[in-house]
Amino acid sequence: MNIYQNRISLVQKKLMEGEALLLFASSHQTKNRDVEYKFRQDSDFYYLTGINESDGILFLTEKTSAIFTLPKIKEREIWTGIRLGNKKAKKELNLEFGFDTTEWKEKSFELLKNIHTLFYFYGKNLERDKEILSIIENLNQRSRNGEFGPEKIQLPNFLHEMRLIKSDEEIDLILESAKITAEGHMALFKETKVGMYEYELESILDREYLSSGCWGGGYGHIVAAGKNACVLHYTSNNSQIKKDELILVDSGAEKNYYTADVTRVFPSSKKFTSPQKDIYELVLDVQKKAISYVTTGTEFFEIHKKTVYNLIEGLKSLKLLKGSVDKIFEKEDYKKFYMHKTGHWLGMDVHDVGKYFIDGKSRKLENGMITTIEPGLYFDPTDKSIPKHFRGIGIRIEDDILVNEKKPINLTFMIPKEISEIESLRS
Repeated sequence: MNIYQNRISLVQKKLMEGEALLLFASSHQTKNRDVEYKFRQDSDFYYLTGINESDGILFLTEKTSAIFTLPKIKEREIWTGIRLGNKKAKKELNLEFGFDTTEWKEKSFELLKNIHTLFYFYGKNLERDKEILSIIENLNQRSRNGEFGPEKIQLPNFLHEMRLIKSDEEIDLILESAKITAEGHMALFKETKVGMYEYELESILDREYLSSGCWGGGYGHIVAAGKNACVLHYTSNNSQIKKDELILVDSGAEKNYYTADVTRVFPSSKKFTSPQKDIYELVLDVQKKAISYVTTGTEFFEIHKKTVYNLIEGLKSLKLLKGSVDKIFEKEDYKKFYMHKTGHWLGMDVHDVGKYFIDGKSRKLENGMITTIEPGLYFDPTDKSIPKHFRGIGIRIEDDILVNEKKPINLTFMIPKEISEIESLRS
């Protein structure tokens, strides 16, 4: 049994009689006129099927399984490449039925008949939602024949809980993406020069990722020089790099549908300036402590709370905040410098699936979860209440951490972050 057959089997064991899971693959999206964006499969569909082809459909019940794939039409394959075909897909996944996508409308009534609960990710595609509701309405109109359609549509959160806990194979895949990510960041440490543009650094990342067989970045590269680092999701990447400013790079390679997510900060010149070093050392110290908190049984929110407290202590020592730590936390005065959370789940998606709270309480970490740890400090370049030498500095340091009992494993350990290491590479 291969990994996808095993996952499908696990899903079927979670489904009770009268319940069904319905998943749709991604479709090609038009960029402009007859040009399409690069295709990327829906993560949930790929997780269960391993199929990297558009427009497929997977249907599962406790006992029934069916896959719909694009029909094998020679005239279309000449233009778009050889299609998998339903027979091969059915065989590879060990399913009961295999159909062409052109048969979906006809077969859907039979498959959804007398299903009382449909697990389906509604809201992703409004046209699909309308189609499903139409099928259900049609089935319910046959009630005199003893037939009915789903009475309840639920999000299949159990699938996302499966994805939240990573298998050894998945951890290896993320580690591979992390190693390629390291090549990209190391190239920037060595090749960046004053006078270059941010987009030139972005092209270096693409070069390293694509040359290693990656899909590309798991998200848009953030290459933010100087004050641009104070924009959390800066993606313009079109400014010229000046002397003695910091460059914040948030980028992770995605390979085999698993992504890394790393942020590093380095000086455009050979050395950090004294104010830059003060802030960097503070953030690095806080990040190391935050990583140590990633242990089995720790509440996810507790990591963030402790991290904020540590940042507040550091900001107080630099005379950037005044008062008691508790009061500053309660009044959220720290958000002037730190306005985001300390981490998020990581896996097939950069902001991966899985709940952070269960029954209103922050969930506890379990072995096999992977979270980013990414504290930062950002100093508004226009805020005159901030000392001039700190204005425009933005620093975030981010690694990918595997929950492993009381010994968290840093999957991105190979990317330098100590000042001495970075300055050595910059020299």
